[in-house]
Amino acid sequence: MPIERIELYELTLPLVEPFIISGGAMTARRSLVVVLHDHEGNRGYGESPPFELPFYSEETLASARDLLERVLIPRLMKASVESPEEVDALVQTGIRGNPFARAGLETAAWDLEAARRKTGLAALLGERAGVEPATNITCGIALGIPQDRSTETLRRWIDEALARGYQRVKIKVAPGWDAAPVEAARDAMAGSGLPLTVDANGGYEWPEHELNLRRLDQAGLLYIEQPFAPDELLGHARLGKELRTPICLDETLKDSRAARQIIDLGGPRVWNIKVHRLGGLSEVSRIYALAKGYRAEMWAGTMPESGIGSQAALAAASLPGFVYPSDLEPSTRWFGRNADVLKLAMSNDGRMEVPTSSVAARLDMDRFAETARLLAVTPAS
Repeated sequence: MPIERIELYELTLPLVEPFIISGGAMTARRSLVVVLHDHEGNRGYGESPPFELPFYSEETLASARDLLERVLIPRLMKASVESPEEVDALVQTGIRGNPFARAGLETAAWDLEAARRKTGLAALLGERAGVEPATNITCGIALGIPQDRSTETLRRWIDEALARGYQRVKIKVAPGWDAAPVEAARDAMAGSGLPLTVDANGGYEWPEHELNLRRLDQAGLLYIEQPFAPDELLGHARLGKELRTPICLDETLKDSRAARQIIDLGGPRVWNIKVHRLGGLSEVSRIYALAKGYRAEMWAGTMPESGIGSQAALAAASLPGFVYPSDLEPSTRWFGRNADVLKLAMSNDGRMEVPTSSVAARLDMDRFAETARLLAVTPAS
C-alpha cells in the first residue's frame, strides 16, 4: 500500500436544524477528512468526526487535527504498510486514546484498499470475518431534544419519521426530559408496530436518578442506551441486572478491552458500534469477533458523519450480528437536498443499499470543493 501523499481537509456541512443531546448541541457538522493517494492514482477517504467541544468524548476537532498533523500523518508517510490493519497498529503505537484522529487515517486506508481492489468496504470486512455482508440495511431515526422542549414538536417529528418509512425511532432523553417525551412517543407510534428506544448519552446518575430509570423500565422500550457516564462500566452491568429492559452500551464500549471486561462482568448484550468512536474498522473487526462469542446484539451508530464517514458505518451494519436498525439516515435528514458530499438515500420502507465501490467512485467532487478547506498536504519524502 505505497502512499504518495496525504491531504487533510476540514469539512463543514450546516445542519437543517440544531441537533441537541443531553450534553450539548450543534448547528453545523464540522469534521476532518483524510485523503490517501497511492502511486497508481487511487484515493482513499476517511473521516475524523469528533465534536468541537468535549461533551461526547474527551477528544475534540482541534485535538484530532493537532494529532493528525503533528504525529499520525508524518508517521504514516515514513512507514511501509501493506494493509489497513498495519495502519491501525501504526497509529496505536505510543498513542493513548484519541480514536477519532486514528479513525480518520485508518478508515482512509480501508477505503484505499477498496479503491485498489475495485470493491466496497463491506466486501473487505466480510472477507476478514469470513461472512457474507448484506446488500442493504434497515434504518432508524435518531431524534434530538427539541429546542422548545415541546412534546408536540416531538410528536410532529415522529409522525414525519413514520411517514418516511424509518424502521425504528430513537429519542434523546435527559433528567427532566424523559417520562413525558417517552409517553408522547409511544402515543405517536401506537399501532405502527415499530420499536422505540431512548438514548441518554450518559446523562443519569445512580441512585440519584433511580426513579427516572425505573419509569423508563416500564415504558416497553427495545433498550435503554447509555444511561450512565462512559466510565461506569460496572454500573451499567449492575443496572442491566436490575431492570427488565435491556441496556445498550455506546460510549462505554470504547474498544475491544472494554468489550472483554463487559463480557467478564456478564454485562449488557446490546452494543452500539460507532466506527470512529472505536478508532476504525480494524477495532470493529476485533469487537465483532468478541460479540459473536458473547451473543451480543449489535447495531451501527453514527455521530452523525458526512456521507464519507458514513461509508464505514454502512459496511459494519452489513455484517451478520448487526440485528437492529442502524442510526444511518438519508443525507437530506441532516443537511438538506444536494448538500452532502456523498449522498445517502433511503427507500420508502426504511432501507439503505450497501455500496460495492470506494468513496472516490461516488464522491461529488464539486460539492466537496465547495465545503472542504485544505489544511495540509504531506508528500512522500
